[in-house]
Amino acid sequence: MSALLAINGLTSFYGVSQALHGVSLTVSRGEQIALIGRNGMGKTTLLKSIVGLLADRRGEIVFAGASTAKAKPEDIARHGLAYVPEGRGVFGSLSVVENLVMAARAGVSGSRRWTIDRVFEVFPRLHQRRGNGGHQLSGGEQQMLSIGRALMTNPDLILLDEATEGLAPLIAQDIWKTLGIIREEGIATIVVDKDHRALAKVADRMVVMAKGEIAFDGAPALLAADPSILEKHLGV
Repeated sequence: MSALLAINGLTSFYGVSQALHGVSLTVSRGEQIALIGRNGMGKTTLLKSIVGLLADRRGEIVFAGASTAKAKPEDIARHGLAYVPEGRGVFGSLSVVENLVMAARAGVSGSRRWTIDRVFEVFPRLHQRRGNGGHQLSGGEQQMLSIGRALMTNPDLILLDEATEGLAPLIAQDIWKTLGIIREEGIATIVVDKDHRALAKVADRMVVMAKGEIAFDGAPALLAADPSILEKHLGV
């Protein structure tokens, strides 16, 4: 696997407050990364920095061979990056179909493997609700729609923040199943979620963040073999 995303010495700020302290991370093509840690440790900040939503970011970010540390979010997205934010960001006044259509485009390579029909195949509930407005969907359905909308851009990398937060267990299982499908498609992902056990089953690597730094980066088996890391940084 070749490197798709390379971050080196990234520092990010909210005004005068520094949120990231020299973060370095690589993601290979098709690799699934689990990003875990307590609240306020910098996980969302890291995702926002990668996608360009945090203006004051310093250091090196290279995505798909291009330096994106100073790039705008729309330009980064054109390189093949999709973002599923915490809170989902669904357009409530648009129908399910309209939410999907507005995001549809070919991937960087010209691929259009992800279409509305394919999204509906993965998420049958969205097909059943295709004419409903975004505000009429349950939280789980909105999360499905947000992921489906990201897939409609035919990306090379998806950033997924709080994958199953607030979702019923059965809906959460659908999200984990979808992550497996995305992995099989060769799409790289960085997934944030509190369920580290579920993440360990689907991720290639586990990355633990603490106080704006990376405290652990390795295979799920290595993390499981050292419970002191989970106890220190997750309280479990």
